[in-house]
Amino acid sequence: MILEYHPKFKKQHKKLPSTQKRRFAAALAVFVKQPYHPILYNHPLTGRWKGYRSIAFGGDWRAHFILKSRDVTTNCTNK
Repeated sequence: MILEYHPKFKKQHKKLPSTQKRRFAAALAVFVKQPYHPILYNHPLTGRWKGYRSIAFGGDWRAHFILKSRDVTTNCTNK
């Protein structure tokens, strides 16, 4: 799996509290091994975000992503 990070994600990630950075790293490690693990709550998005999927990484924090064959482009958001 190849992960690509959207420039906006990189900027948002820098601003995350250290606790959320650790939670994201842990969720990402699970995602790489088991993308549909129940702890991630991996689900498709609708409306404006149609075509994207989302995983949870602590509280109200979500990472939105697009699957492109083996590539994943990630964006981060606080719900």
